[in-house]
Amino acid sequence: MGAMATTDFQGTPVHTAGELPAVGSALPAFHLTGNDLAAVDSAAWAGRRLVVNIFPSVDTGVCALSVRRFNQLAAGLPNTQVVCVSRDLPFALGRFCAAEGIANLVTASAFRSSFGRDYGVEMIDGPLQGLLARAVVVADERGQVVHVELVQTIGQEPDYDAAVAAATAA
Repeated sequence: MGAMATTDFQGTPVHTAGELPAVGSALPAFHLTGNDLAAVDSAAWAGRRLVVNIFPSVDTGVCALSVRRFNQLAAGLPNTQVVCVSRDLPFALGRFCAAEGIANLVTASAFRSSFGRDYGVEMIDGPLQGLLARAVVVADERGQVVHVELVQTIGQEPDYDAAVAAATAA
């Protein structure tokens, strides 16, 4: 097994299937499933900045907070697409977005995708094994990674300010 990163769930170390893409590297392509079961592919946003908000499940409080907050922030980010990714089924993501009025971003499911391994965020042990760790990856309009954060404790929100700063840097 290659390199892996460590996060924390309720005081217990949790290992991931790898490491986040390196700053300066090309953003790995992704192929996910939208709320309507249609394909959600990173190629659709070529030439735009991407903020990828990754989390275990929209049915937990902090994950829901992060989607709500990124929905607010997305409205003010020019030439930027925010994509929120979890292993929730598309139906759960759709229900959440409808209930919350989420309109400024795309939610997508990695339930039948290699995203968790490609991005190094699949948790390989701990109570949430198989779900995605909380992380943020930002890429510029050329598809280069400009910011990554693996949130050190799954119960904490990501650093929104750092993600927005990276997404708005010239």
